[in-house]
Amino acid sequence: MPAKIIDGRAVAKRIRGEIGAEVDDFRKATGSRPGLGVVLVGDDPASAMYVRMKRRACERVGIRSEARILPAAATQQAVEDAVRGFNEDPAIHGILAQLPLPDHIDEEAVLSQISLAKDVDGIHPVNIGRLGMRGREPSFTPATPTGVMILIDESGVPIEGARAVVIGRSNIVGLPVALMLTNANATVTICHSRSRDLPTLVQGADILVAAVGRAEFVKGDWLKAGAVVIDVGSNSAPDASSDKGYRYVGDVDFESALPVAGHITKVPGGVGPMTITMLLANTLTAARRIAAGCK
Repeated sequence: MPAKIIDGRAVAKRIRGEIGAEVDDFRKATGSRPGLGVVLVGDDPASAMYVRMKRRACERVGIRSEARILPAAATQQAVEDAVRGFNEDPAIHGILAQLPLPDHIDEEAVLSQISLAKDVDGIHPVNIGRLGMRGREPSFTPATPTGVMILIDESGVPIEGARAVVIGRSNIVGLPVALMLTNANATVTICHSRSRDLPTLVQGADILVAAVGRAEFVKGDWLKAGAVVIDVGSNSAPDASSDKGYRYVGDVDFESALPVAGHITKVPGGVGPMTITMLLANTLTAARRIAAGCK
């Protein structure tokens, strides 16, 4: 029996409907809308597209958005000043620094400037540190890993006690999602493209999160029968039948994984829609906390 598809678009649509209603309630109660401030440095087309998508998503649920777009040659001071400006703006409740930043910019220094109360992408070094400590709670968790956890929950497969394998160790996805799975009482193995005998490690996974950034890297015969497979990858692959000449594929070879897995996400339409949705949810949470006088 083929795997059940975990439909990230449908889950995201449901959650955004709830967010939209709650944003309306917030506006009626406070007379203002939640606000998201985005700092974009440079003219990278992918980054610019992501920022446009995030701003459109904000407007659809009633969240105000504002972008500060700086040239690629912007100084460290200018980028940090843009973040501090949003920190001081009472109409802005969440701040997102679009990554990656240009090579000459100290990324950690920029992220450290974001107010913890407004760190809706959950990547301030303090929030990541709290995520990795027992008995500590981050102000927010990163958007993509949070979306991954919700999609696993959608499968109905318990996380507690499960063996989870995460392929990928990035600061944005791999490491945070491994910490979140650990906090949910899974037994977690972190792998990467250089791990020895990777197929054998993957075959022990009840839950697999693939975030290695290599097209169709994980093969179906690597999987444990019935595993939950969450594919975070988004890679372009040549496709002569497409007008663009390419199509987007994940880190998992979907066709070979489909007959083996118990539940699986597709690319596109899996984790991607959840990332922006979690950013919206965190912005609403930040606005509520700030309105209530929380820090």
